[in-house]
Amino acid sequence: QVQLVESGGGLVQAGGSLRLSCAASGRTFSSDVMGWFRQAPGKEREFVAVIRWSASITSYADSVKGRFTISRGNAKNTVYLQMNSLKPEDTAVYYCAAGAWSSTKEGQYDYWGQGTQVTVSS
Repeated sequence: QVQLVESGGGLVQAGGSLRLSCAASGRTFSSDVMGWFRQAPGKEREFVAVIRWSASITSYADSVKGRFTISRGNAKNTVYLQMNSLKPEDTAVYYCAAGAWSSTKEGQYDYWGQGTQVTVSS
């Protein structure tokens, strides 16, 4: 059983920063790809960023490019999302996901966390 646990969400003013963390556990965890998605109220879940461990390749949604940075910890089972210059439209529940293939589509991911709320006030 693989578990993903997100942390670091909260309330921040526009222009501020937050750092989300995602820790994966499970004796069989070996996913090469970890991504972040988000879901705003009344909207579908959308891709935010993805990192492929083995090649250190990253990809971002256009809406966050230049403001968000995805990175991995020293331990392979940890991924971070540094969010700078936050905007009210970044308000959403942020989910960590793990899979075998780097993708912007949530169906390609095998494991999901429970999500962490990020609220950006104007």
